[in-house]
Amino acid sequence: MTARMKQLLSFEENDPNDPFIQFAIAKEHEKSNELEAALERYNTLRISHPDYIGLYYHLAKLYETLQRKHKAIFIYEEGLKLAKSTSDFHAASELNNAKMNLELEIDD
Repeated sequence: MTARMKQLLSFEENDPNDPFIQFAIAKEHEKSNELEAALERYNTLRISHPDYIGLYYHLAKLYETLQRKHKAIFIYEEGLKLAKSTSDFHAASELNNAKMNLELEIDD
């Protein structure tokens, strides 16, 4: 376990409902190539804090990495709906671009 992961888990003990900490732990799992653990963390965050817009792009990218491309598109679409409903145009643009690129890749 990395020093960063130990620190994040310590933060989580103090504030288990902080979505940023949950997100950071998922990213740390990704960096350590613990992809299933990252997937579990992202999906837990998606259920407990569905309004945490930053997770949708990263979760969808992880699904792409895992060759679950149709699931990735579903997650991009979910994030797009949220971004549009909250007028987060930057997130909407990033999610839409990633979704379109993946759709083009699938069509090839």
